[in-house]
Amino acid sequence: MTKNKKKIINDPVYGFINIPASVIYDVISHPFFQRLRRIKQLGLSDYVYPGATHTRFEHVIGATHLMHSALDVLDFKKIKLSKDEKIGAMLAILMHDLGHGPYSHTLEGFFAQGISHEEISLLFMRKINADLGGKISVGIEIFKNKYDRHFLHNLVSGQLDMDRLDYLRRDSFFTGVSEGIVGSDRIIKMLNVKDNELVVEEKGIYSVEKFLIARRIMYWQVYLHKTVVAAELMLLKILQRAREIFKIRTIFATPALEYFLKNTITKEDFMSGDTALNNFAMIDDSDILVSLKQWINDTDPILSQLCKRLLSRDLFKLEISLKPFDAKRIQQISEQAAHLFKLSEQELPYFVFSDRISNKAYSTDKASGINILLKNGELSDIAQASDISNISTLSETVEKHILVYPKEVV
Repeated sequence: MTKNKKKIINDPVYGFINIPASVIYDVISHPFFQRLRRIKQLGLSDYVYPGATHTRFEHVIGATHLMHSALDVLDFKKIKLSKDEKIGAMLAILMHDLGHGPYSHTLEGFFAQGISHEEISLLFMRKINADLGGKISVGIEIFKNKYDRHFLHNLVSGQLDMDRLDYLRRDSFFTGVSEGIVGSDRIIKMLNVKDNELVVEEKGIYSVEKFLIARRIMYWQVYLHKTVVAAELMLLKILQRAREIFKIRTIFATPALEYFLKNTITKEDFMSGDTALNNFAMIDDSDILVSLKQWINDTDPILSQLCKRLLSRDLFKLEISLKPFDAKRIQQISEQAAHLFKLSEQELPYFVFSDRISNKAYSTDKASGINILLKNGELSDIAQASDISNISTLSETVEKHILVYPKEVV
């Protein structure tokens, strides 16, 4: 009996979404893809915005829906695309986040060092492709930017791709931060292709301007909100402490988490066999959460206290400055924290630490910039085409210094 693969998904952002091809349904049904249901899109942002509990699964379904719409627009504008190319582009965006680890960007680099989530995504794609008899090969080529129609890769990975259009609109919806709302429908309708590159027709310039400004606001107001950053850095410190303890003794951890805590996993481990990838496929947010609950009762006071504080949202204080913090002030805070919490010199960095955060809304790099197709047929980068002076300033990286310490320290 043939299974009906013409499903409809009711999405809270876009309404009813159709699955346009059986191979897309097959990929969605794959265990590697279903894992995305258990990885939150915004890490610990729900500590500030309670509604921000949506997952990577929802995001990639939404991005695929936008890709379908974009391809229809290009088809209407006589950009000839084969059925395989259309399905391939949708598969590329559908699978682009497969390589995310627990809590998405929060812990990127902790479980797998020297390898990006995009590279891990590609490893998962190859496994799925083998399982499906090579049916997603075109999608993989588009994802890798090896397909000769470069504009298809632009739609997957660029500064105005379907990934960004979805996550800004979706994250705005679930956080309630209305400044992040972007006119994705308008932008998609203004898309076109010139010289094998994705471009935006001049009539869509104002929508692109709003998109760039919304992205900048969302970074400062949501993704880099100081309370969110404090919570996420505390989670990272907890896992670093757990890794240190594992060098001495065994503590509670799920098998997949134990693998990554006991071993320093590198890109070479992922490339040389299936063990690292198979363990990565088994780890998600739930592994971390159940471990935090157990570690509250661990005999190590650092691990125990950090877990208690994070789970009860008793977070460290985070200060932000445009300039590096004064060394004498850091020393004073460190001494107070060491006294209050009876910390050794080796333990102190778990409670007092500094770092940097940065935000760059747009890159003027010619290879990845947003090109506006002017009415005279010429192309102009959005930074030059826009009559809003601060669009060009969005290409400047804004870097801020942060200092994190327990709020009990005065």
